[in-house]
Amino acid sequence: MITLKQVLDILKQDNNFRSINSQENYSWNWKENPTFSKLSYDSRQTDSQTLFFAKGQQFKKAFLTQAVQNGLTFYISEIDYGVDIPVILVNCVKQAMSLVAMAFYDNPQEKLKLLAFTGTKGKTTAAYFAYSILSQEFPTAMLSTMNTTLDGKTFFKSTLSTPESLDLMRMMAEAVQNGMTHLVMEVSSQAYLVKRVYGLIFDVGVFLNISPDHIGPIEHPTFEDYFYHKRQLLANSRAVVINSQMMHFELIKEQVENQDYDFYGANSDNQIINSQAFSFELRGKLTGSYDCQLLGEFNQENALAAGLACLRLRASQAAIQTGIAKAHVPGRMEVLTQTNGAKVFVDYAHNQDSLTKLIQVVKAYQKGKIILILGAPGNKGESRRADFAQVINDYSDLIVILTADDPNFEDPLAICQEIAKPITRAVDMIIDREEAIKQALSLTTGEEDAVIIAGKGADAFQIVKGERMAYAGDLALAKKYR
Repeated sequence: MITLKQVLDILKQDNNFRSINSQENYSWNWKENPTFSKLSYDSRQTDSQTLFFAKGQQFKKAFLTQAVQNGLTFYISEIDYGVDIPVILVNCVKQAMSLVAMAFYDNPQEKLKLLAFTGTKGKTTAAYFAYSILSQEFPTAMLSTMNTTLDGKTFFKSTLSTPESLDLMRMMAEAVQNGMTHLVMEVSSQAYLVKRVYGLIFDVGVFLNISPDHIGPIEHPTFEDYFYHKRQLLANSRAVVINSQMMHFELIKEQVENQDYDFYGANSDNQIINSQAFSFELRGKLTGSYDCQLLGEFNQENALAAGLACLRLRASQAAIQTGIAKAHVPGRMEVLTQTNGAKVFVDYAHNQDSLTKLIQVVKAYQKGKIILILGAPGNKGESRRADFAQVINDYSDLIVILTADDPNFEDPLAICQEIAKPITRAVDMIIDREEAIKQALSLTTGEEDAVIIAGKGADAFQIVKGERMAYAGDLALAKKYR
């Protein structure tokens, strides 16, 4: 529950309030202080008890008109749409929604220890490591690209890496109600760009890495803008954990010099000193030996980052070792063996850096022919297409099959042709992803061979024309045709 006066006080304190406008034919006693028992940004889910937020570039007056017919009495907006109810005009509706949601849900962020991960790649893997570690000793919730749990028992598929602020506060409140004391979450650059986490302060923020990605018409206009919004997690965290090997580390190091911090990686106090296939040794604050189910030193680095962050949240060394050993991440470096002995690697790698590292790991273990299945999403991250071509050119011995990967409103064949254009050798194009996987697996002949299925990980859908269409999933199809 929240009153109009409380809402106005919040907006004024944030210097976000402009005015309340009311149409002349709407009778309302300005001395009243109405109470709202619901918040919503979906006009289809409104009634007389709802405070509504009119947000988004695609928002139309018709949506608001329908909400008024449903009984809506107030809305918050940057625009006066001229309907017969009062509008609370603000400079930024996204800021307003975040702060009002915090108050409406009784500030659940203050009742949880909050651990957040950002980075171009590795957020989900690191979040799963941290969740596994903290769950050894604390009731822990998690919000990730892959799955969300608010009670540590029930998991459901996420729709956004970082939920809209109103949904985020509602889920935090539910986690508190379920007895959770800690929350692990991913914070994307988009979350700061569109203010999904406005006003939140994290107990620990982790910056894993940075490389060009998410640059395009509907995402970040430039790498500088992308990097700036990534760094906002550090500015809004009480303590930070940072990869000392990342691009532009010196700039980040200067930014956090007055904060509590841990660096990890080469030339830092916390680093991997012996990396094996399923184990590694650390020196520094987490000195010791660790088992790990995920192949690749980059995954071990994610485990190290998660371990350092959890140490700041009072996790014990034993919990860190056990949590890392038990952690399993759906769709991240999942390995199957075909009946002929060849290996199949299913991984979410979806940008230049993560794809390069995935190929390097596979080539370290598989010395025969390697078949790569790859696509690129439509209407986002368009720079990836040229990046993928560069990776394919760098590894001239790969057999490459280009296929569909969430084409959305674009033609998947056109996307594949755009990837193929800069490639200096012939590649196959099989747009049906299931057929591409079937064909790739049929090309292997023995235990030295491998198939890499990159991009979708554990996603059991294809995004087509704005809708999630049923798709068996890369892992399920690999099992079907192995």
